[in-house]
Amino acid sequence: MITVSTDKNKLDVPFIQHFLKDIYWAAGRTIDEVQMTIDHSFCFGIYLNEKQIGFARVITDYIVFAYVMDVFITEEYRGKGYSSVLVDAMMKEPQLKQVQVWRLATADAHFLYEKFGFTLLAKPERMMEKIIK
Repeated sequence: MITVSTDKNKLDVPFIQHFLKDIYWAAGRTIDEVQMTIDHSFCFGIYLNEKQIGFARVITDYIVFAYVMDVFITEEYRGKGYSSVLVDAMMKEPQLKQVQVWRLATADAHFLYEKFGFTLLAKPERMMEKIIK
């Protein structure tokens, strides 16, 4: 049985860090850094028969803006629709229902997010960034 939970106590932090430390967007992230990101985010764990198979987090003010980060399903469970279940749970989360603007960055999963109404930035020239590392 597949379930999605926002209970941070259920999250397997070593599992999350093990995946993130090798992925392009979070390479080298330590377990302490992963814990800090969890502590300061609205988190979602996805579980198959109580075993965590994926994760996602949202940084938000709960009204105006939400930024989706660190979405993943482990390799062995991909291609089964679990990422759609996870993103659907985020989009339907009652505590996030008032959010007006959702954003994310992805190099390779546009097809997934388009199913949930995400589009390319309408006015990318308005966006700026500052990268420290």
